[in-house]
Amino acid sequence: MMFLAKTLSFYKRKDIQEELVKHAKDKEVAFRFDERFGKRPETLSYPNDVLELAKQRVTSFHCSEELWTNPLQLRTDMRRKEQDELRKGWDLVFDIDCHFFDYSKIAAYYAIRALKHNGVKSITAKFSGNKGFHIAVPFEAFPESIDGQPLKDLFPEAPRRIAEYIKFLIQEPLSKAIMKVEKKDFNKIIKKTGLKSERIIRYDKNEFGDEIPKLNVENFLQIDTLLLSSRHLYRMPYSFHEKSQLISVPVDINKILNFKKEFAEPNQVKVEHPFLNRDVNLCNAEKLLRNAFDHKPAGRIIEEEEKRKKKFDEKQKAYSLPEKAIGEENFPPCIKLILSGLEDGRKRAVFILINFLASCGWDYDMIEKRLVEWNEKNHEPLRQQYILGQLRYAKQGKEIKSPPNCDNLGYYKGFNVCRPEELCEQIKNPLQYAKRKERSTIHLKKKVKKK
Repeated sequence: MMFLAKTLSFYKRKDIQEELVKHAKDKEVAFRFDERFGKRPETLSYPNDVLELAKQRVTSFHCSEELWTNPLQLRTDMRRKEQDELRKGWDLVFDIDCHFFDYSKIAAYYAIRALKHNGVKSITAKFSGNKGFHIAVPFEAFPESIDGQPLKDLFPEAPRRIAEYIKFLIQEPLSKAIMKVEKKDFNKIIKKTGLKSERIIRYDKNEFGDEIPKLNVENFLQIDTLLLSSRHLYRMPYSFHEKSQLISVPVDINKILNFKKEFAEPNQVKVEHPFLNRDVNLCNAEKLLRNAFDHKPAGRIIEEEEKRKKKFDEKQKAYSLPEKAIGEENFPPCIKLILSGLEDGRKRAVFILINFLASCGWDYDMIEKRLVEWNEKNHEPLRQQYILGQLRYAKQGKEIKSPPNCDNLGYYKGFNVCRPEELCEQIKNPLQYAKRKERSTIHLKKKVKKK
């Protein structure tokens, strides 16, 4: 109740309402109700809607990096070509987080310097609301095309490329700056980051062949590149952060090292700095874009992503098809809740269930039968033709895909079926839960049989 009183009081402010609406223009918006997200897609058009939503217990507002001709036409099952036709542009917004707030400030400072060094003038930034910062450059600052390809269609490839480039540029100065702050005491850094020494210390040889310890920031410098995906959301400026109960407030990019969390207390927040100012000189970010593309050829980016995915798959061993179909008794709580019937998120649920059941070794006839049974339990059943169409599309795929990860906000938490239990803390994907639970069940049966 205390938090609700805070949100109502803050979102009642006319200047805050106007800023949120201004920022939401041409963007897909999602409303968060403390631990869950509302329906997607949504838009935010009128200042008074902000207060009305706060009365309905909305705690924060999130929006897409992409700009759309009509955000309400978005669907989870849209193909790349359809999205490209609907997309009118994208803003460069990357999230800088170093686990520890003071390190994040230094990283944000060097990221801004790197952008300036590349000739970018239209840089804005905001406090994320918890431990990091969001650095932004509007789409208007970029050229319309690069090498004959419309830039609006290069999402998420182009922003991901830029984020990787910026991360590369700031690693060395950030490493030196943190060592200076901590007076070359590695133990302080280990304590603050919570990482083991072998993950943050690397050894370089000097001219005499001696190995000199140096700080490796790569393992705790997070610049959100992997999550730069289609319809990825970020917290809007002047929106609450549920955990810290602070505001994601825009900051002066020239004074970011002086920023304190107290400035983000709701009663301290002033509307004085822009975030994603669109009144910019055109193409002042063209040099940045070209340097980022030259930094790593396209083939290498794709190659690295494939290697990363392969490495993850090998490590988890969770995405290989089981020899025998996994039974429903081993399904995680979220899947069981979906199968019990839904009021919201039914189309997203079809996508989840097809991929989950196929990954669990179910054949498509079994999946079809189970989806038809499930659809009858829904508050408002989907058209059977839609389900059969999605199954047909899945069958055409060359390989079976795993269901979305647990932390993908557009899915399980998005329609309130994420009810974690103890095993959920050890996994990143519902499929991992099912496989672990099945192994545990088999092991237990063998143990009982021996006795």
